[in-house]
Amino acid sequence: MHIDARLRWTYCVPMKIATVRDLRNDFRTLEAWLAEGETIQIEKRGTPVALLTPMHSSSLAAPPTARPDAAARRRAIWGGRCFSAEEVKAMREYELEDEEG
Repeated sequence: MHIDARLRWTYCVPMKIATVRDLRNDFRTLEAWLAEGETIQIEKRGTPVALLTPMHSSSLAAPPTARPDAAARRRAIWGGRCFSAEEVKAMREYELEDEEG
């Protein structure tokens, strides 16, 4: 494993360092560090390019979205009306007649 586990002091906060290659090839270790609350500095050829910080579980959960009530909309449009099989067949035949001619 090539990950540099040294601690560096950046803005008075200890930080673990990993390379872009480590990010690509050994993400499990980085993921474990993130799960422990560590901030990781990503370097490419010795130059810092990014910071990985752990997300809080509350920010991962998507807010619940209101789902449309299809049944209520159907009742508002059609009421209690339901078509019989004969009525549906007649409507389809009528639509086909319109298309033909």
